[in-house]
Amino acid sequence: MDVTLTELVARFGGELIGDGARRVRQVAPLDRATSEEISFVSQSKYLAQLASTQAGAVILPVDAGDATDLPRILSPHPYLYFARVSALLNPPLRPEPGIHPAAIVAPDANIGESASIGAGAVIGAGAVIGERTVVGPHCVVGDHARIGADCLLHANVTVYFACEVGARSILHSGCVIGSDGFGFAPNEGAWEKIPQIGRVLIGENVEIGACTTIDRGALEDTVIGTGVKIDNLVQVAHNVHIGAHTAIAACTGIAGSAHIGSRCQIGGAAMIFGHIEIADGTRISTNTLITKSLTRPATYTSALPFAEHGVWQKNAVHMRNLDKLVNRIKQLEKRLNELESKS
Repeated sequence: MDVTLTELVARFGGELIGDGARRVRQVAPLDRATSEEISFVSQSKYLAQLASTQAGAVILPVDAGDATDLPRILSPHPYLYFARVSALLNPPLRPEPGIHPAAIVAPDANIGESASIGAGAVIGAGAVIGERTVVGPHCVVGDHARIGADCLLHANVTVYFACEVGARSILHSGCVIGSDGFGFAPNEGAWEKIPQIGRVLIGENVEIGACTTIDRGALEDTVIGTGVKIDNLVQVAHNVHIGAHTAIAACTGIAGSAHIGSRCQIGGAAMIFGHIEIADGTRISTNTLITKSLTRPATYTSALPFAEHGVWQKNAVHMRNLDKLVNRIKQLEKRLNELESKS
């Protein structure tokens, strides 16, 4: 499809400068955009690239209206505006409604008339699939699980028994919802399994990345709040609660019974201990280890920058002795002040 700049502004707002009849059919970065594509600049340091771009139009911050003569849309949030334009020009492909002949659907499953069930998918007894939801090839939706309306389950997603997924959620290939939490009781040098009898409850407008695993609760439910975005290869353990609109990047691990607040941002490969609480609005940097509750929203970072191994070892030794070094400096400063006062 293509659309005029005037139509974009009518739909998404913003201030139009230049030829509103200019049509664009796709989004693209500044250095590769053509005359039929629209690009964007969200940071002033990239404005210089406007001089060489071949884009047909651009989306700019409101204070950059004079940065180019190209047709342009000014927005206080250019990146968000670009995302909305991209979504308009790239609507998701959805198969025709109906159940593929190679799917296996329990007789008492409740499948919305406008839902689509792909080849090789298995829908368990008493399961509910909402209207306009797409269950991709070889997905498994367990007994009495519930998938809301307008969801998209890509191929090979598994939703275990009795788990629930809210409306308009997206689950990417290979993710597993509701597998057993890691619960074992020690027994004379061996381990005895603890049944995991809770569920996973996922809110509306959630997106879960490929090969991410979310464990069912041991006694209570694991809860993923409305609007949460979870990247690929994330592990969420049993009884974890994640508040609304929190975003979690790839390879993060969250141990059991951690409670993460709303609107948090967690960087890739962060590790979060179990049975702790993280305040709403907290930011955790990539590779950061969180070992205790964070009651005050702030940005927390623990990762050391990389270095040649020998240098890193020496720096690590110094890190362990920082407290001693600080005390020695204080004593030296005190002694220096005493000497200066006598001179």
